[in-house]
Amino acid sequence: MMTLPVAMLFPLLWATSPKRLVATAVSASYFLAASRGLPQGVANFYAADLWPGLLLWAIASASFTLVHAILWTNQPGKRRAVRYVIAAVLMALPPFGIAGWAHPLTSAGILFPGWGWVGLGATAILLVVMTGRRWQIAVAVLGGLYVWSATDRTQPKVPESWKGVDLALGQNLGRDGSISYQRDLIAEVRSKGGEARFVVLPESAIGFWTPTVARLWQDGLRESGVTVIAGAVVIDAAGYDNVLVAISGAQARILYRERMPVPVSMWQPWRAWMGEGGGAHALFFTNPVVEVAGMRIAPLICYEQLILWPILQSMLHAPDIIVATGNGWWTSGTSIIAIQEGSAFAWSRLFAVPIVTAFNQNPKE
Repeated sequence: MMTLPVAMLFPLLWATSPKRLVATAVSASYFLAASRGLPQGVANFYAADLWPGLLLWAIASASFTLVHAILWTNQPGKRRAVRYVIAAVLMALPPFGIAGWAHPLTSAGILFPGWGWVGLGATAILLVVMTGRRWQIAVAVLGGLYVWSATDRTQPKVPESWKGVDLALGQNLGRDGSISYQRDLIAEVRSKGGEARFVVLPESAIGFWTPTVARLWQDGLRESGVTVIAGAVVIDAAGYDNVLVAISGAQARILYRERMPVPVSMWQPWRAWMGEGGGAHALFFTNPVVEVAGMRIAPLICYEQLILWPILQSMLHAPDIIVATGNGWWTSGTSIIAIQEGSAFAWSRLFAVPIVTAFNQNPKE
């Protein structure tokens, strides 16, 4: 997480490129380096060799590279600064922002912990100054801020009533539809949840969300006073929603529907264009915050932790806590989960909002 400010040197390298071709190469190199775990992750997910992952890696970098290549200019001053601002905004919002990984603005959480929107604005100003003639001043300020922030790595304190439970069930998570699997998961909540009133489980932990599963969990939690927030999948005629559900002894409901599922492996919009069903729904700007027991929650499922607009949209609604979940069994041998967590924790630091995480990994990890 503390290496995030290195990304702020990107606009300097982009702006000082002598030719458009060099700026294109700089942009591609930055994005490919930031997403270097993708080829291995895709190979793990599809049980294939590296070639499909390498192809997807190159395709994913296309939007970032294209935007910065087109907007580059060899004319310094306001024109270059404005063009960088346009590029940064485009990579923060759909459609280009769908692949807006490793956005330099994420560094705000390291440089300006607790400053909120003011810190975000200050980071944006630093990035713009990096593209101008006074970039040396921006680099010096960046170095000073980094040294200052490195002395304080504390995160906002999570309330004792909240507990995130990591699992190591690999790709079996959520794929076992048996009653015994659900009962084992309920037992896991009871054993690891401690005295917490709210227990968070990873993305997809429950599997398919059905009335039978809901009743089973309600019976298992009855008289416990615990509310479980867990990942599940809701299927409809056109595809499915990747969701978080909230379950207690008194009720069970869908709490949150993912705004931006993982492109290609989950979100497949071309199926609808061809009149086919399947794939996860992308809701983009809906349900930025949800409520549980009077608390406002900013939910982030997996891929949403890597891009900009979901967390910023949620922060506009002043949440009380961030709940970040993921199912990273396919990330073996990569740093993807570490990058996800680093990004989510950086936003938590910036806005001084506590964060609860729950991830699933492979047993060997």
